[in-house]
This record gives sequence, C-alpha cells and structure tokens, in this order.
Amino acid sequence: MTQITFRNPAPVLLVVVVATAALALAPAALSAQPKPAAPTPHAGSSDAAARQVAASVQSFYDQTRDLTATFFQTYVNKLYDRTDRSQGHVVFKKPGKMRWDYDKPNGKVIVAGSGRLLVYEPGEEGEKGQVLEQSFSDADLPQAMAFLMGTGKLEDDFTFRLLDAAREGYPAGQVLELSPRKPNPHFDRLLFYVESTPALRGLVRRLLIVDGSGNRNRFDFSGFKFNTGVTEASFNWKPPADARRVHM
Repeated sequence: MTQITFRNPAPVLLVVVVATAALALAPAALSAQPKPAAPTPHAGSSDAAARQVAASVQSFYDQTRDLTATFFQTYVNKLYDRTDRSQGHVVFKKPGKMRWDYDKPNGKVIVAGSGRLLVYEPGEEGEKGQVLEQSFSDADLPQAMAFLMGTGKLEDDFTFRLLDAAREGYPAGQVLELSPRKPNPHFDRLLFYVESTPALRGLVRRLLIVDGSGNRNRFDFSGFKFNTGVTEASFNWKPPADARRVHM
C-alpha cells in the first residue's frame, strides 16, 4: 500500500481525545440531577483554588453519560501565521465513544468506539478521500483518554493554575490551565474556560489547546444536550469504500 501523508494532522489529532474529554466535562442535565457540593479549598492557597475549579469540572463530568453539542473551531498555526476555521456537531457517549461531524465544505468525520479511532477527510475535487484508523493505545494520548473513559482523574494526570480571566477574555468565569504531569508530544497545556455561576459551576464553554510550537487550537461549544440516550448506531459510521488508507 502506498504511504501518504494525512492532510494537516495536527489540529485533528490534537483534539480527537482532548477536546472530547472537555465536552464530557459539561454538566449532565442540571435540572434532573443533584448539584455536587463545592470542595473546600485550603485557606490562603491559590493552588487549592485551582484544584477547586478542577474538582467542580470533574464532578460534572462524572455525572455525564452522553451529550451532543455544536462546536466552532479556530486553529492558529504560529509558524505559517495561518488561521483555519471550521464548525460542526459532536456526539459523545460513555465509555470512550464519540463522533465529530464537520460541516461542509470540510466534511471531515471523526469516530471513536470499541478501542478504535477513525478519522476521515474527504478529498478535494476529483480526489478520493483518505482515512486513518488506529487503536486508542497507538494514538498516544493516554492522559486524556483515561479521563474520558472514566478510568482516571484530572488531578492524577495534570497540575492546575488559575489564569487572569479578564486578561484571557473570559471575565464572567474562570480560566483553568492544565499542564500534563508527564510530557505529551501532542500538547503543552490546556485551558478550560469554566462557568462560575452556581447553577452552571463546572461547565466548560471553551477549550484551548496549546502545543510546544505555540500553535493554538480553540473550540467554542454551544447548544449542549445532556443524557438524551444517544444510541450505539451513532458510532457505526463507515468511510466510503474507495477512501485511501493512511499510514501514520
């Protein structure tokens, strides 16, 4: 089989797991489930305040069984001074199932389930599409996957720091910076833009992924629906039969 290069893989693979984990952080049907009690921080500790925000996010995530949302993605390539924008819809279901459908003309589809990851990118005019399929273990994003699949905790894999929310353009909430405890080749740090109002505490409305080269991959989410009973059929999508297989 001819080996080809997947088009612009960075913004795809960076978010395949991490951004979906962030979506899963959003609260489950707030009116239908009890609100978790806010953890008590250690007096006078800014680290404790950051851990409190992380704990509120974790608490909401633990209550989420499935969700759907609309996303708007902005990817800034620092080296080439280029900005790409796209949007679409995402479906998530525990444990470890997700599907991203990018609106046309992009048309990209990302599906994960049963320990497998599939990324399909349509071809340009006159070209066949191409598809990458691999196991989660080969995707090399273990920290985010452990959290997404409910087998890990944020505090086990990340350290936290609260940033100046006003400076980050999010004065109505809190901005939590997460740094992996073990170096990760796909991202250097994550920023969660978290609701701080009592009714929505822990909701992540925006995710920013920053890699070691300074590239910035931002996702803004809206139109959340929680615990609606997403079916397994949503994750059975198959790429076109003539799509080229990509060796990474």
